[in-house]
Amino acid sequence: MAWHQISVITNENTAPGLADFFNTLGAVSVTYMDAEDEPVYEPAIGETKIWRNTQVIALFEWDADPELIKSLVYKQFEPAGLAGWLHEVVQDQEWERAWMAFYKPMKFADKLWVCPTDQEQTEPGTVCLTLDPGLAFGTGTHPTTALCLEWLASHDLTGKTVIDYGCGSGILAIAAILLGAKVAHAIDIDPQALTATYNNAQKNKVQDHILCHQPEQFVPFQSDVVLANILAKPLIDMAGKISRLLAPGGQLVLSGILLEQADAVIGAYQPYIGFKPLSQQDGWIRLEGSKR
Repeated sequence: MAWHQISVITNENTAPGLADFFNTLGAVSVTYMDAEDEPVYEPAIGETKIWRNTQVIALFEWDADPELIKSLVYKQFEPAGLAGWLHEVVQDQEWERAWMAFYKPMKFADKLWVCPTDQEQTEPGTVCLTLDPGLAFGTGTHPTTALCLEWLASHDLTGKTVIDYGCGSGILAIAAILLGAKVAHAIDIDPQALTATYNNAQKNKVQDHILCHQPEQFVPFQSDVVLANILAKPLIDMAGKISRLLAPGGQLVLSGILLEQADAVIGAYQPYIGFKPLSQQDGWIRLEGSKR
């Protein structure tokens, strides 16, 4: 199946309205890209980063009419504020080849495989988590996810209760169950992340052991292990809240943190957590410790 991809460059004030209008016209996805190579700084919780000049990219099904879409957009928005209109035809197979060339089976701590479909590994003494690209972040290829997977595969999780705060694709919660945890609670502010987590849990036949929650629906309790692979600022802001989710002696794993942010994050959790030496990969770090 082929798709219509339409992109246009506009300013930061117009971009959200244009994205909403593309959705109204039937876009199956809308994404933002930087049109000027402007550096990205860490957003606040729930904030979507929009650059001063933003490329808005919309994907439409094949039966859509690109010329009609363009006409409607130019009627709705000031033409002077739109630049670089581009329509391309994108094939499914092109996306698949590009992704599969990049995403290969990965092994963590000689115990956990993370593999795309049709490349599953059956090595004795290991478990295999099958994951394909989807709506939510987290395939194991990013250093922050890899650091958390390495921790999970290096620890005995048998019978433990796990909270994955900011679950994304659900990869950490699913890995925990495959590695022996009794139940994992997956929490995320993004409903698409929870959908992706449940679908990935079904794919790995662990859906009966994973419970998905938005933060406001989650009833706090004290867990054996809490994982939070988010970003430094929300980790700092929620230090007390996240720490209270751990039982005394419970294990906390934090990632999504740059090396230069380590001291600030450690300082926020110091009243609650006794940390071990940090681990790092490509400038990103993992903090781990136990509830005091």
